[in-house]
Amino acid sequence: MSRSVRLSKRFQSKRFQSKRFQPAASSSSLPWYGLGLAGIFGVSLALRLWGLGRFNTLVFDEVYYAKFAAAFLQGQQEFGGHPPLSTYLIAGGIWLSERLGWGGPETYNGLSGLYVSTISYRWLNAVTGAVIPLVLGAIAHLLTGRKAIALLTALLAACEGFLLVESRYALNNVYLILFGLLGWWCLLRSLHRLHSANKLTPVVWLNLVLAGIGFGASVGIKWNGVAFLAGAYLLWIVAWGMQRLQQHGLPSLPFAPPLSSLSHLNAGVWALSMAGIPFLTYYLSWLPYIQLDPSTSFAGWQNRILDYHSRVGGMDAHPYCSPWYTWPLMLRPVAYFYKTAVPGDPVPVVGPDAPTAAGDLIYDVHAMGTPTLWWLSTLAVALLAGAVGYWLWHWGRSLWAARSGQTEPLLLPPATQGYLSAAAFVVGNWAVQWLMWMRVTRCTFLYHYMSAELFTVLGLALVLDRWLRNAQSGSRWLARGAIALVLLGFIFWMPLFLGLPLSADGLQMRRWLPSWI
Repeated sequence: MSRSVRLSKRFQSKRFQSKRFQPAASSSSLPWYGLGLAGIFGVSLALRLWGLGRFNTLVFDEVYYAKFAAAFLQGQQEFGGHPPLSTYLIAGGIWLSERLGWGGPETYNGLSGLYVSTISYRWLNAVTGAVIPLVLGAIAHLLTGRKAIALLTALLAACEGFLLVESRYALNNVYLILFGLLGWWCLLRSLHRLHSANKLTPVVWLNLVLAGIGFGASVGIKWNGVAFLAGAYLLWIVAWGMQRLQQHGLPSLPFAPPLSSLSHLNAGVWALSMAGIPFLTYYLSWLPYIQLDPSTSFAGWQNRILDYHSRVGGMDAHPYCSPWYTWPLMLRPVAYFYKTAVPGDPVPVVGPDAPTAAGDLIYDVHAMGTPTLWWLSTLAVALLAGAVGYWLWHWGRSLWAARSGQTEPLLLPPATQGYLSAAAFVVGNWAVQWLMWMRVTRCTFLYHYMSAELFTVLGLALVLDRWLRNAQSGSRWLARGAIALVLLGFIFWMPLFLGLPLSADGLQMRRWLPSWI
């Protein structure tokens, strides 16, 4: 008996016949799933809105994005090196907030070019950031059919400190992430419908169109939003390749639903929904901006963006630049705000720092992830990559044997096939999001890894759920310990996420690496 056949029989054993990745009806009368998601959203939103106007100034790149939005409201173009969709969103937040009178007198300033409240150009980011964990959880649910994984994913994402920081200021990364994840959510919904109906129904088409709009809108925030679409292309090509092998009687590693339905989308359908619709969405996003100055053009703006990024300096252009290979270990976070004050005095927002003295308070907003979550997620995606590589190696052996005229099938039981599909989704998207920066020579920052890191959070949820359902108590306790470390780490480093006052000793206690300064 060949080694591959023995492996196939081994993995069809009773241990691997669980319904780990199969939908299951809940026996509880309580709507625990809905209550859990509502609780996660409520806490996430509260953390983002609490003290939102604390720093009555422009924090980090708010000096660009808040000003761009204020200029747009005054009918002016302010070029910032990126497409203008985030400018419309922040401008809309300012417009609505000022009409509803949000924010007290102490939150107003004219630093953006308009005399408005800091809350007006931050609140929409806060709401967007609170929604992202729910969308990532919904993607986990569609991938696995398990509500427990969806809740765990949403919980872990809600504990991501970098996402919390980015959600509290008028920056644009949260919009890029939200649109990209919504694109994937709609695409997975269309694949579920396609798997059930086995044909392109109107609902399937609707979700495909919405997916294309989501992916196009992500590119409309920043060009690197195209990585979400690239991840979809990668998995579509793999699914088609495996289907072709099956048609020729050769071994394959088939995807489980819903990813298996990717091979049912032919080139024409794919080109329309995943190329035509995203490009149209991106093109339309420029029209309001171009109308401010009809002498400009769509093509002209693309050339300006390309020229801008070609002229950005290298890794020595900014003290917080960091190369792509350091991101999985979070070696160089970014300081967004740093001020000192004497206890009892108001938070300083302009001018030089107060003299350092005993008892001084330090306000430090550090754009960094929750270290325990970040490092555990990096470990999890490495484990998933190893699992995918393991099965690819055995598939390669089976394929080689079949081409040599030997019968060498590689069978996967449903639970293993489902886990492999979910792992391939995580690893494929993470790799595209991360490795696209390998050849970039301009100054890059840790926040360029945020999209990739959220896929590793999903990967961590997959690994922890597998351990929690393991028959061995050691694995279950290991998973519970990892979740506890994430929650405790989120609380411990929260002063750096929210900019809460710290003593010098308290700040130093949270700087675990010298490069975190």
